[in-house]
Amino acid sequence: MKGSYILLVELATEKNVLIGKLGYLFFPKAFYAYVGSAMNGLEARLARHLRKEKGLHWHIDYLLKEAKLLEIILCPSEQRTECFLARALAKEFPSIPGFGSSDCKCQSHLYLANEKDRLKAKVTETINKANIAYKILPKRESEHCGKF
Repeated sequence: MKGSYILLVELATEKNVLIGKLGYLFFPKAFYAYVGSAMNGLEARLARHLRKEKGLHWHIDYLLKEAKLLEIILCPSEQRTECFLARALAKEFPSIPGFGSSDCKCQSHLYLANEKDRLKAKVTETINKANIAYKILPKRESEHCGKF
């Protein structure tokens, strides 16, 4: 399966976190939406994000060591939708500059809000407006089902 995904994450306390080559970045206590893609294996990428023990490769790997993954929104598609979704969220939410966007022209792929419901609602509204199919998986469901 190919496509994009959004990880909804909670950081319970503000922290400075070392994010690979970006160095230490300040993350306020907030809810975060990370927009990613896996055009060569969505299931494997998401299973990797769910693993506790893994090498630190992507920016999100570093943040997930400090934050709680709450939900995954899957957007299976043959088309690349990651940057479209990121640009739409950039119109509504502050971001962590440079996070997750080193391989594209987006300012960021990580957006934050004080309210989880507002963040999730805007993510799903954006997906719906683009007429992209999606499925929301609570983290606990995705951990136990073994496949997406």
